[in-house]
Amino acid sequence: MIRTKVLSDFDRNRFRMRFSFVVILFLLISVNLHAQQTVTITGNITSGVDNTPLPGVNVIVKGTSVGTSTDFDGNYSINATKGDILVFSYVGFLNQEIQVEDNLSIDVVLQEDFASLDEVVVVGYGTQKREEVTSSVAAVDSKDFVSPSSASDIGQLIQGKVAGLTISLNSGDPTATTQVRLRGTSTILGTNTSPLVLIDGVPGDFNTVAPQDIESVSVLKDGSAAAMYGTRGTNGVILVTTKRASGSYQSRVTYNTSISTQQIAQQLDVLSASDYRRQIDAGERDPSYDMGYDTDWQDEITQTPISHNHNLTFRGGDFKTNYLATLNVRQLQGIFLKSDNQIITGRVDVNHSMFDDKLRFNIGYLIRSGQYTTTGDGYSFNGYTYRQALIRNPTSPTQYDNGVWDSPADIANFNYDNPLGRIYESDGKNRNNFSRINGRVVYNPIDGLELSALVSYSRYNETRGYAESKNHISNTRSGVNGYVSNGTRETQDRLVELTAQYTTNFDKHNLNVLGGYSYQDNLYRDYWMTNNDFQTDVFGYHNIGLGLGIDNGSTYANIGGTTTKTNLISFFSRANYSYDNKYLLQASLRYEAASQLYKTEDPWGAFPAISVGWRISEEGFMDNVDEINELKLRAGFGVTGTPNSNGFGAVALLGYSSYFYYNGEWIKTLEPSQNANPNLKWEEKHETNIGLDFGLFDNLISGSVDYYQRNIKDLLYDYSVPSPPNLYPTTRANVGELQNKGVEVVLNINPIQTENFEWTSSLNFSTNKSTLKSLSNDIYQLSSDYFYTGGTGEPIQTFTHIVEVGEEIGNFYGFKVVDIDENGLWIYETPEGEIQNYNEFSHATEDKQKLGNGLPSWYAGWNNSFRYKKFDLSITMRGAFDYQILNFDRMYLENPTIQYYNRLTSSEDLVFDKSKLTADLEYNDYYIEDGDFWKIDNITLGYNFGALGKYISSARIYASTLNTFTFTGYKGIDPEVDRGGLTPGNDYRDKYPTARTFTLGLDISF
Repeated sequence: MIRTKVLSDFDRNRFRMRFSFVVILFLLISVNLHAQQTVTITGNITSGVDNTPLPGVNVIVKGTSVGTSTDFDGNYSINATKGDILVFSYVGFLNQEIQVEDNLSIDVVLQEDFASLDEVVVVGYGTQKREEVTSSVAAVDSKDFVSPSSASDIGQLIQGKVAGLTISLNSGDPTATTQVRLRGTSTILGTNTSPLVLIDGVPGDFNTVAPQDIESVSVLKDGSAAAMYGTRGTNGVILVTTKRASGSYQSRVTYNTSISTQQIAQQLDVLSASDYRRQIDAGERDPSYDMGYDTDWQDEITQTPISHNHNLTFRGGDFKTNYLATLNVRQLQGIFLKSDNQIITGRVDVNHSMFDDKLRFNIGYLIRSGQYTTTGDGYSFNGYTYRQALIRNPTSPTQYDNGVWDSPADIANFNYDNPLGRIYESDGKNRNNFSRINGRVVYNPIDGLELSALVSYSRYNETRGYAESKNHISNTRSGVNGYVSNGTRETQDRLVELTAQYTTNFDKHNLNVLGGYSYQDNLYRDYWMTNNDFQTDVFGYHNIGLGLGIDNGSTYANIGGTTTKTNLISFFSRANYSYDNKYLLQASLRYEAASQLYKTEDPWGAFPAISVGWRISEEGFMDNVDEINELKLRAGFGVTGTPNSNGFGAVALLGYSSYFYYNGEWIKTLEPSQNANPNLKWEEKHETNIGLDFGLFDNLISGSVDYYQRNIKDLLYDYSVPSPPNLYPTTRANVGELQNKGVEVVLNINPIQTENFEWTSSLNFSTNKSTLKSLSNDIYQLSSDYFYTGGTGEPIQTFTHIVEVGEEIGNFYGFKVVDIDENGLWIYETPEGEIQNYNEFSHATEDKQKLGNGLPSWYAGWNNSFRYKKFDLSITMRGAFDYQILNFDRMYLENPTIQYYNRLTSSEDLVFDKSKLTADLEYNDYYIEDGDFWKIDNITLGYNFGALGKYISSARIYASTLNTFTFTGYKGIDPEVDRGGLTPGNDYRDKYPTARTFTLGLDISF
């Protein structure tokens, strides 16, 4: 018993000990559980660039699978415990880690990751990581665009930002579009020298979509990149990606609005009424020319334009089905009276995915409606009217007392009209509509395989009407008694593209293979009618049948039209291979046929391309070179082609010509209009590109260097042939060769990156030289190894340029003057170097010589972006150097021999500091000037308010100027003149002056 009791006490003590231990353990666990109690963390994530909310930012608890993402307003909510680390990550921004303490609200500002910017770029039929790109491809993101509200079209968004791509707007006309040129001239006979523009994979142009609707632009510059598009990619390819729908559970509305005004950037200085009278008093003009008034004709035809721009964007849906809808309204006024442009653009983009995202649909619809006033036969503002404002006598009235615009004395002068009469006695309107529907289906049946189908249909319709009243100057000069024209134009474009793409990775090998088929056809129709001799002006251009001109056989009454159909069939393939992320290879082949080569011996063309890359920075011997982050050597070769621009170019054609009288009636004759040439084929561009990409000092400095050489072979030209045996005196054949070569350099620098202040800078430099290598072969030869082109217009009437084998494209050709004699007559230098006075000089074509070149030898751009707290400032600058311009205004308006016309004030300057000019109008090198310029193009200053209250998630105001300052020695309106075709550098008289734009704007998101 005693023993039992002892054991019982022992057991009881042991139980107490165990109980105490359990209690203590329970208390410890309770304390620990209390310490690890789960809480809900909320916050907002914004961009360190502009303080705007970032949707889609990944937020995860480090080391776990717990995560979420921000909504469209940058808000998030996640469960975590004290001590956990939250990781915030977003493409293009640096990751940020924050430990959870007692704070239940964590707001984060993410900073840009310059090492990963542009990590993925859009290329032909897909995307690539920038590190894997082996061709010359430039990408511009929306954050680097020129202010969209100031830009006239997509081209101006990237103006001066891509080396080798020159974009200029040498007109202030609100209907004008930018001129685009990439790596020089690619043809001497073809009409289309602009790059192919694809909007989300569908052919378009820079006016297809509003500038505010663009997300990014990629430029495929070399042959190895553009060969995937075959004939369409000969002049390069510009891939435009619009803002697209994306998955989110919250809707968002964004509104952008701006108001702008303009002024002539550089106005020509003509003689005032007092200057004109002073010349009369000096005996330089007839006293009867003084009409007693004081009129500033440039001021009379101009206005202070007010333009406004509105852009509304709706986003919504979820990760399965989402949408984006935009509405853009632009009301643009020009500097000249009755010059305007009204454009309304609407776009809807819808995505839907199903079957665990294996099947994805995208459908888009775009519609654009526009109208603008016309003062020149249905086409925009008539530049000839501007010429009249320059030459009009400043002492004459705006309108005579009897209500007429021009007196008999005015009419007696050659091509001398009242500009206000031309404006107010004409009326016209161009109305146009563009619509496009496109759909894409993507199916991923197995991992790595993607099947895609793209279908699009685009249609453009235009109606134009124009009327000149019975009081218009044309009635007095030509006796038309009222003139009306009406026209309509339609284009239809259909595209079908089917692609299959397979991607696989094994060991250190990465392979992507793509194959596809493309069919595109285009219909173009244009019809017009003109009539004259109207009994009344009441109906304007709305009742053209009232005119008697057609019934009376007037030469001003015509009916005409044209219809063109083309199609293009293509098969294409491409393979991308990389080994160990060091050695890169891309090869492609496009095989296509164009209807323009119908009836030729072989309408098909094969366009191969190959490019390689070596990422030197990934080699083992670079491991200890910390200063170099990226170093990649690239080399590529590609072939693209251009078909004959005319349809049925290979067969003999007949055309209607003059009339002959037979058996009591006039019969129109048929005669040969084209010789057969079944050997007609593609012009082929063979391009080699060698490049180097680099990133240094943690990508503080990055950039690229490219050298390219383009040889365009089998150039088309019209050659004189004997007739007979030929039925027509010329035959079009593939004979010549043209070469372009140059260097392109891009340098990106991020000098300052702090929380409150950022500065990024980008510089680009490019050269180009276009040379005609050959223009003859054993069958077809020119009578000489050159031909003349270009024209001065009346009354001088001569060519301006020479195109010569072995020489550069763009050479001016005319008389060279070295001085002026005591009588105000030119002293010349002959091509042999002999000096002759005006009477000795024969003024024959053989006395002309090269006077300069209208194509710049090199271009440069410098773009800067600054951010200080909530302020942002961007400045874009660019220039062109080492080229010449033929100043038509000086050539015609500095000459004092035409008495009645007004002149430039520079007409009173001494020529060669010796005497005033007395010689007749003439084209010579005195009017050819250096065109070098440097423009501070766009300046934009903005302020970001961030979120304002409950409903406004972000707001920004800004002020912007476009075409702000130009530094140049050129005396004309603008040194940025026409550089297209074979006559670059001609600064024509009748162009609409370029404008300087001032804009105030507001961007707001709800």
